[in-house]
Amino acid sequence: MKIIGRKREIDALTMCVDSQKPEFVVIYGRRRVGKTYLVKEYFNNQFSFYATGLSEEKTNGQLKAFNKSLIEYGCKEKKQPADWFEAFSRLKEILISPNVYHEPVNNKIVVFLDELPWMDTARSDFKSALDYFWNSFGSSMEDLLLIVCGSATSWIVDNLLKNRKGFHNRLTKQIHLMPFFLNECEALLINNGMVMTRGQVIECYMTFGGIPYYLNLMDRRLSLAQNIDEICFKEYGSLTSEYDNLFYSLFKKPEKHLAIIESLSENKEGMTRQELLKALKIESGSLMTKNLVELEQCGFIRKYMNFSKSKYEAYYQLTDPFVLFSLRFLKEKEHGSWMSYINTPSYNAWRGNAFEIVCLNHIPQIKRALGIFGVDTFEYAWISNNSGHGAQIDLLIDRKDGVINLCEMKFSNEPYEITLNEFKKLQNRLAVFQQETKTGKAVHITLISANGIRKNKYSDIAQSIINGDDLFT
Repeated sequence: MKIIGRKREIDALTMCVDSQKPEFVVIYGRRRVGKTYLVKEYFNNQFSFYATGLSEEKTNGQLKAFNKSLIEYGCKEKKQPADWFEAFSRLKEILISPNVYHEPVNNKIVVFLDELPWMDTARSDFKSALDYFWNSFGSSMEDLLLIVCGSATSWIVDNLLKNRKGFHNRLTKQIHLMPFFLNECEALLINNGMVMTRGQVIECYMTFGGIPYYLNLMDRRLSLAQNIDEICFKEYGSLTSEYDNLFYSLFKKPEKHLAIIESLSENKEGMTRQELLKALKIESGSLMTKNLVELEQCGFIRKYMNFSKSKYEAYYQLTDPFVLFSLRFLKEKEHGSWMSYINTPSYNAWRGNAFEIVCLNHIPQIKRALGIFGVDTFEYAWISNNSGHGAQIDLLIDRKDGVINLCEMKFSNEPYEITLNEFKKLQNRLAVFQQETKTGKAVHITLISANGIRKNKYSDIAQSIINGDDLFT
């Protein structure tokens, strides 16, 4: 079993294998994050039954594929099932057969249904049949471990996790598979023979995010810049069309989702729901709310609160590195190669934004570096009420021990040096924040720099400094 990271998920699967009761496990997460790989590697690709849904196939095509799996695992009936009730009835016969495969450690019968949302086609009886299969048979079979997964996170959430009827309280374990952190990215790259500095690993994350599939595309003989060219900019590149494929594989009608994403990409500090409605010229907000929830569930955006605003004035912010990279450089290609972008104004602006996203996705590591991992905190952003002040803070860590960390995030190739101008900006942000919020807590300036800080007479303005290595802990 060669699985990088995923200790929490492996522990959860092991608990289910060791269990003395039937288990119904759902694994979900965005496309390419490694759901199928995790399950297949953990069980060494040995299952009592395995089937996968097919993209863009109607009910007949789904049943045809499922029937092939039934035959492969021992079903004697060759004729295609008429509906999903008949399909699951045949699955039941396989699972009660004396010849069914049992997992060797705990003798579990392991059923893996991959890309489950694709099986649920329009006007099919799939959900009812799955519900009946589990309630009438699976839930009383003590040695059964049923694992389902899918990339269409909103379908999983709406139909399994939040379903108040058939599947309510039926699931015994849910695993939300998240993108890799930097330390896991580094381990995967090392495993693949890639040689990079940690600064380059950070820039790799800024481009591809922590998506294992994307990282596995890299050629160890090439530099990071060369790999980005080959994968994203060449006509035959594996990710040349990934941006559109990503959304069209997750949502049946992704046009509104794409419009939201593109609006947020132009406003790096984020936008409120009302601002999005206005920007997209939409009058009704119900569909907007649904789309925002779905994008958040899939991990493309985050919802956060402005420190000094009402809880009803939430902001939405793009936090997926690959999506930001695609919108900046791939959607409308100004240059035909990544090399042509390097050191241009658009490249430098992207690096600043992308590194902030890296930090927002590594708050646990930032807290550990600050020595407050065990302290209860809330994370906010803050935008001054007075636009003339120009004061904005992308990350505030509000601690229960009476301190607020005001985080300033900088990406540069060399150790970052605070100039007199930057020193004055930090002083201004601190003063405006304290004046407008009237906080009674101590406010500590925290500088986060990919390559550390060069000490000078201005650097003492920061109570704490976090460098790139700290983000790998």
